[in-house]
Amino acid sequence: MSRRPADLRLFLLVAFGLSWLFALPLWLSGAPLGSPLLLVTGTVMMFTPTLGVLAVRMYGRRRGEPGTTWREWARLTGLTLGERRGRTVALVALGWFGTQLLVVAAIALSAALGLVVLDLDGLSLFREGLEAAAPGRPLPMAPGTLAVLQLALAVLIAPLINSVAAFGEEWGWRGWLLPRLMPLGTWRAIVVSGVIWGAWHAPLTLRGYNYPELGAWAAPLFVVFCVVYGALLGWLRLFSGSVWPAVVGHGALNASASLILLVGDAAHPPNLAVAGITGLAGSALLAVIAAVLFRRLPVRPPVSAGV
Repeated sequence: MSRRPADLRLFLLVAFGLSWLFALPLWLSGAPLGSPLLLVTGTVMMFTPTLGVLAVRMYGRRRGEPGTTWREWARLTGLTLGERRGRTVALVALGWFGTQLLVVAAIALSAALGLVVLDLDGLSLFREGLEAAAPGRPLPMAPGTLAVLQLALAVLIAPLINSVAAFGEEWGWRGWLLPRLMPLGTWRAIVVSGVIWGAWHAPLTLRGYNYPELGAWAAPLFVVFCVVYGALLGWLRLFSGSVWPAVVGHGALNASASLILLVGDAAHPPNLAVAGITGLAGSALLAVIAAVLFRRLPVRPPVSAGV
């Protein structure tokens, strides 16, 4: 896989350019954060890093440059299960269930620090959301039952479904970009790739996505989260030699990050900028976990970093 700067520029141009292009209808229409258009835009955007990887591959082949076979390219960008398949399968499970445990731990930490008020008995915030979604209509079942079903879906099914779109990002960010940056050194590569990942979300975060109370200031705060969570996903990628643990971990996060809205108190709604997995409390927790993992279970640069 080439180390030419032109490859990096092309990848970023495609990933960032198409993300803004796909987000234009959202900006031109002024659609609110809760609109279906935002969900569609966000989902489509998630495939732009993969399009960037394919653009780099096609560009090199069109120029007639000597390169690897498709099978070797797939291995270098993490599409295989790595050298130790058993380890990779175990890390897929860790990405799936470990991410959800981190979401719960971040909520517990936030509550312990007084950053969020929980209503585990009445689920008042969840009830309020249900009533707002269907005003004047009776609920199909008790809110407690709905909450249990939603939790079961978030734990057992949604991570797999969300991994389809998560692959669109992860093959680009952790599959191609992170190994490409490894000559900078592990931690620099992690930080730079995380900043790029966070900045790529700007078409959504500048509208207040994830932190509605912050408006455009949501963009820099989400970069912080992307750096620390990207470190965990990067460790999964580098330690396994495969992108799939990071894909599933990303899918699990998207499935469970909103759990705080399930257990919050309607009288004291959570401030997502400080509480929960994507808030400052969650980012601090993720930073500690990432530092421990890289220290206790160090990674080695993938072969592709030196090609």
